[in-house]
Amino acid sequence: MSENNYSEEVVGEEEDDESFEADSAEVLSMLEKAWMNEKFSPELLPCKSDVVEAVTEQLQSMQRNIDNAKKGDFKVGIHKLELDRIRYVLSNYLRTRLRKIETFSQHILEKTKTDANLLTAEEHKFASEFQASIEAHFHSLALCHLPHSLQALDPKQTTVHPNLDSYVFLKVETDVEGVGIDDDTDNSQDVLDMVAGDQHLMCYRAVADLVVKEKVSLI
Repeated sequence: MSENNYSEEVVGEEEDDESFEADSAEVLSMLEKAWMNEKFSPELLPCKSDVVEAVTEQLQSMQRNIDNAKKGDFKVGIHKLELDRIRYVLSNYLRTRLRKIETFSQHILEKTKTDANLLTAEEHKFASEFQASIEAHFHSLALCHLPHSLQALDPKQTTVHPNLDSYVFLKVETDVEGVGIDDDTDNSQDVLDMVAGDQHLMCYRAVADLVVKEKVSLI
């Protein structure tokens, strides 16, 4: 996605603060990367609550600036389009996370026991309530009619896991040496040195940790 030129213009005109303008552009770039990574990653990535909060505050500031702008200013329409674009990216990022939480709720709740940064407090509450409602539905629909010994759900059989062996396109953000790539033809492993700016089509499992560390970005 293109850089946020119009947002920089809004901030520059309304706040007249060059440092704030640079920070604003950086925050929006971080949101766009988080959105693309979440959109193309098969698994749920750690939440970017600080970025979401910063962008939300920026949207509120931009809306106030538009509301206070002079009537008839032709730039207002352009700024409104940019505001809508940022809102779309933010809402789609959050909706994508919710879809994954609904699909992999049990897997994600188990993973949060070792990764406290995976969900926000609100997302964790949603995941817990969603999983509880699914289990209650299964029980009322079928399990309650079975013998008591068969009513318990086995997590090993009911948990839905993301497909980490799916392939993703990625762009290398920083040089990375010694990335292990499995060769399915002879059960061996090749080693790849990644150079910043390169683009690859690779198995997600091989770069999952690099995505979380932001050394590569999904595209």
